[in-house]
Amino acid sequence: MTKRFTMIGSSYLFLFDKNSILLSRRFNTGYEDGKYSVPAGHVEDGETLIQCLLREVNEEIGVDLDPASITLVHVMHRKQEDIRVDYFFTARIASGVVKNMEPAKCDDLSWFPLDRLPVNTIPYIRSAIGHAHSGKIYSEFGWV
Repeated sequence: MTKRFTMIGSSYLFLFDKNSILLSRRFNTGYEDGKYSVPAGHVEDGETLIQCLLREVNEEIGVDLDPASITLVHVMHRKQEDIRVDYFFTARIASGVVKNMEPAKCDDLSWFPLDRLPVNTIPYIRSAIGHAHSGKIYSEFGWV
């Protein structure tokens, strides 16, 4: 029997404050270290995209999101070493204060103006932010 093709799914949070977005600089992870991303993570077995988002956001920045406010704003079909589908959401904070909860994996957690993202923002993250900001719901990244 032929093995069925699988894709890796991930949930990402675009947390906005007026015209700024919260970014975290990766540190000591082995992937894109020194570059900015957003709170995110891979969907675990038996977990929905929203459950993944809620778990990762709490683990990384110490807040609980208002589940009723979670809105899908972009989907990216991405090819790197493997093939992924990335789901980007916005939401409001229900409780907690934004704080770097993983200093061993993140060495900066800061707000940046949408029109002045750091030059070292991970390219597919920069692309997804731009698409979401312009209202484009779907994109592909890394395909020839």
